[in-house]
Amino acid sequence: MARWTGPVERLERRLNADLGLKGERRLSGKSALEKRPYAPGQHGQKRGKLSEYGLQLQEKQKAKFMYGISEKQFRGYFKEAARKDGNTGENLISLIETRLDNIVYRMGFATTRASARQLTSHGLVLVDGKKVDIPSFQVKIGQTITIKEKYKSNVQIVRALELTNQTGIVDWVEVDVTKISGKLSRVPQREEIKIPVEERLIVELYSK
Repeated sequence: MARWTGPVERLERRLNADLGLKGERRLSGKSALEKRPYAPGQHGQKRGKLSEYGLQLQEKQKAKFMYGISEKQFRGYFKEAARKDGNTGENLISLIETRLDNIVYRMGFATTRASARQLTSHGLVLVDGKKVDIPSFQVKIGQTITIKEKYKSNVQIVRALELTNQTGIVDWVEVDVTKISGKLSRVPQREEIKIPVEERLIVELYSK
């Protein structure tokens, strides 16, 4: 399945979860999910009870749409997570969290992961001083992420940093706002990653 290109707030209402897809609009309290916390459509308020499979599928969809990755990519991450030592679900989230586009978002250089992915794919992001235009690039601990010098005054990037000052930056990245530069200081623990996803159900889905 390709990436979702429809109305993102409609998607959040369907999955009944804040996936952080609207950025500034969500932070200003204008999210459609807050105003209408039920599924879209004529029968949206009569949300039925999901089956076990339905719940598992919903959790996978939440993760895929929130991080903006395809089914093929997601399955690849799951296989890699299963090969690693430790909890497969936690490994899965850690792998996705250390994608370059997500790190750019976590550092506050973009208000949404979609915007961070666009910055990356357009070649505006440097890793250790070199252009990397692959959003799925896996960032290693200690690598320096920065925005190209000529784009550091970009209106959207400046606004994103202003909003980040209000919401705060996660503990596993170090950011120098004056230089619009940062580092991944460590891989986060699962309990630190505040996302509305139960990865246990995803593991159950793929393990069938």
